[in-house]
Formats: sequence, C-alpha cells, structure tokens
Amino acid sequence: MKKRTILLTILTVCFSVFAKADDDKHRLHLARQLSIYNNIIKELNLFYVDSIMPEKMINRSIDAMLHYLDPYTVYYPEDKNEELMMMTTGKYAGIGSVIRFHTEKNTTVIAEPYEGMPAYKAGLRAGDLIWAINGKSIKGMSTDSVSDMLRGEPGTLLTLEIEKPGKKGRTDVIIERASIAMPAIPYYGIQNGNVGYILLESFTDNCSKKMRNAIIELKKEGAESFIIDLRGNGGGLLNEAVEIVNLFVPKGKTIVTTKGKTKQANETYKTLNQPIDTVSPIVVLVNQETASASEIVAGSLQDLDRAVIIGSRTFGKGLVQSTRQVSYGGYLKLTTAKYYIPSGRCVQALDYSHMIDDGRTSRLPDSLTNVFHTAAGREVRDGGGIRPDIEPKSEELSTLLYYLVRDMAVFDFATEFRLDNDSIASPEEFTISDEVYADFAVFLEEKGFTYDLQSAKMLKELKKMIEFEGFASITKEEIENLEKKLHANLDHSLKHFKKDVKYIIADEIIKRYYGNKGGIIHSLREDTDLQEAFSILNENERYRKILSPVK
Repeated sequence: MKKRTILLTILTVCFSVFAKADDDKHRLHLARQLSIYNNIIKELNLFYVDSIMPEKMINRSIDAMLHYLDPYTVYYPEDKNEELMMMTTGKYAGIGSVIRFHTEKNTTVIAEPYEGMPAYKAGLRAGDLIWAINGKSIKGMSTDSVSDMLRGEPGTLLTLEIEKPGKKGRTDVIIERASIAMPAIPYYGIQNGNVGYILLESFTDNCSKKMRNAIIELKKEGAESFIIDLRGNGGGLLNEAVEIVNLFVPKGKTIVTTKGKTKQANETYKTLNQPIDTVSPIVVLVNQETASASEIVAGSLQDLDRAVIIGSRTFGKGLVQSTRQVSYGGYLKLTTAKYYIPSGRCVQALDYSHMIDDGRTSRLPDSLTNVFHTAAGREVRDGGGIRPDIEPKSEELSTLLYYLVRDMAVFDFATEFRLDNDSIASPEEFTISDEVYADFAVFLEEKGFTYDLQSAKMLKELKKMIEFEGFASITKEEIENLEKKLHANLDHSLKHFKKDVKYIIADEIIKRYYGNKGGIIHSLREDTDLQEAFSILNENERYRKILSPVK
C-alpha cells in the first residue's frame, strides 16, 4: 500500500511537471508569435509605400483571426460598443425605425417606424425616402452605414431630408434621438377561445418579468393553456432563459450546466423561485432560427416533460458567450463554455474545433448523436438542435414570392395603396380582394417587374453539361421545348401562387395601418404550426400521450 502511495505521488509530480512544461512552452510560443506580428506592423508602418491606416488594418486582422474560432467570438472596438449593448439589453439610441435600401431609388427608405418612437412622432411613415442626413447625401449608401449615422446620444438632434410618397419635392425633418428599447414580447393575447399565446422575440434584460406579467394577465382573461412562440428567436441572456423555465417548473430543478476551460465557466443554473404555473398545458413553437437561449427554454421544457414542442428542428447552438473588456474601451465577446440541459445533452450542431481552412465546418450527422432521456424516460438526442415532438409539414415558398419581396414590389404597392385608402378592416378580418389583386398585377406590369425561375437556371446548367458530353444534337428539341415552357410567365405564376401572394400583400398593407402588432395578428390567421398547437391543446389525452414514455 505504501509503495502504491509513493508511486501515485511520483506520477502526480511528473504530470504536474509535464503540464507546467507544456504551459511554459505554449506561453513562449504565443509570445514569439505576438512579437512577430508586432514587428510586421511596425515595418509596414515605417516602410510601406503608402499609409497603412494601422487601426483599420489591425481591426481587420482581429476579425479574420476570430473568424476561424466560431461565428460568436467577436471584437467590439469602443465605437461599436452600442451594438453589443443592443444585443444584451435590446436598447439603443436612435430614431426608432426599421430601414431598407431601395434598389430602384438607390437610397434608404423607412420600412417600419415604431409607434411612439422619434421617427413616428416626427411624422415619418413607411415608404418615406431618406436622401440626406445632416446635409450629407446618403444616396447609394448601405443600410449599415445609414444606421450608424442615425444612431447617437439620446437628446441629440439630426436633420433628415425626406421625400414622401405622392408629394412633390423634399422636406427637412428634425428628429431628436432617444433611447430605443425593442420589446422582447411584441404581442400576447387570447387565441382560439382559451389559449394564451405569447410571442417572445429575444432574451434581453427583464424579459422573464415581462413573461410573468403576460402569463398572469392572460390567466385573468381566461387562458387555460399556453403557446410560447420562439420561432425566429436567436437567443440572448442565459439567466433570463432559466428564469422563464422557472415560471413553469418547481424550485430547485437543474436547468443548465455550463462546462468550459476555467472554473468561472463551470456553473450550474437551478430554478430559484416558486413557479406560477406547473399544471397548465404548454406548447412551444420552434423553427430552424430558434437558437441559444431559446433552445435552453424549449429543450429544458422538453427534458422535464413540461411542454410539447412543435415546429422544425432548431438551429443547434450549445455554446455560451461571455464579454471581457479589453484595451481602450473595447470588448471581446467570446465563447467560454458549452451548455447542457436537464437530460445532460448539448444541442451544439457544428464542431468549430474541426473547422477547415476556408472557415467551413460540418454538421454533426444524426448517426453520431447520442441518446438521452427526459424526466419521464422519453428518448431525446444531443447534437443538432432540439427535435420537435411534432413536425407539421411546411410549404416551400415560391421563387416568385422571393423576388416580390426582394425587389420591394409588394412594399411599393402597399405604399400606393395606403395613399389611396384611409382605412381598412381589422387585422383579424382584412383580406386582399380579387379587384385589389388585379390592381397589383397591373402595378407589376407598369413597374416592369421580372424574375428568374430557379428551374430555368438549372436547365441552363444542364444544357451546358449536355453540350460538354456530346448529347446536344439528340436532345436539342426537348431542351428547346423545356426552355419555352420554363420561361417566367408572370400571369401564370400570379394565378398559381395567388393565395401566397395575397397573403404577403395583406401582411405589408396591414402593417401600414396597424403596425407590427397588426402584422403579427394577421400572420397567426393561417399559421399551420399554431393550428397544430390548438389541436394538441384541445385533446388532453393526445397531449399526455406525447409527454409519456413509449412502452
């Protein structure tokens, strides 16, 4: 026993010596590389034929370096700190409006001013063109550049040169910047008689308190079950996700465990408060854009058998980021850990540690994922996001719809419609009549709208391959017939995709009268995931069966 103890002691000392040697070697190697980098910058600054603009060059080299780690490790210099703050708090200082670049006009257009915010108060509406900011032309500028110009300290003034639809000439509008807080929950309400629907768009400061208030209010209005919509929610603060899960599960439950390189990165997050509802049926809606903190909520409620998950497989981001202040007021947001939800699984889909030289990495195949179990014994898997309990069949969007939105044809039509119509029916009732749809077809014709069919593009590539392989002469007639049939026929496409096109027109028009909230209400009317959720919540036996282990 004594010999064994001595042997273990010797081995421990050896391992410690080897580990220290490796650390020293690593530090020496790092110091050498930093010295090389520093010397190169100095030599360039002294001898390069033109000015090298060191700040711009070094910032680009930092971005390139971090790119090969993962997409979430990002450096924010002092002048970009506002972007980081907006990500974590949902707040920024500006005019409070969504803007877009209008290709045809070659300038920026107001797409959606937030009600009650500076742009809206100053009379700006969707469709207004911005030509200059504080006397400087923004013609041809990217929306990122324009956005930077619109933001600034709260209380400061800026002058916008605006052209309003249907009016001749341009006018100057003076706007006072203000702190803009994006709502984490832009809409909640009773649906289908007794179902409380909550749309949660981000995990920012205090969103769990807002969620609590929404649930309490919906209960007062008669909600007997809940739908939490996390579709398109890219995540945010981890502690807020834990707090939201805590609203529905008992105190003392482990929700998330993080594991990283340092002691600070290794942490266990448990529910610390008494829940407000542990019995009402819950459905969580997810899609491929549901990520990070959203996956913690959806995955934890699934692992604890507290909710049925409906939609498509989530993004698969199982990484945790922390922020560290660096020199001269900058911040580094870096990945410090992976997170694991109650069953013990990590949902990370991409392995960035095996990224190839061009920055690409592969998704973990399902065959290599591992089986875990929920509290009730249901099988769930790691790697590759959260797999829903139910995946309704989703319809593929047509090429036509893509171009109608991209080229702002629907946007411009809605602008003209708003000029000609003082009011419309409520978001719950408004529809596009055949007469308005016919007007839209005429509008497209006058606008000279055209689009490319993806099938026609693929046929063009096929034709090249046929010619390369020597089959052009014997397939000429068939190819020519296909080319004629696949020529983009706008009238045919508008008839074939009439229902979908009417939907996107109605959505854009409704937002002109009722804002973002009206658009959300309209979008729920024909939502297949939502209809499936109603079906589940109306069938208690089916709901319970989904959450029970397979025998």
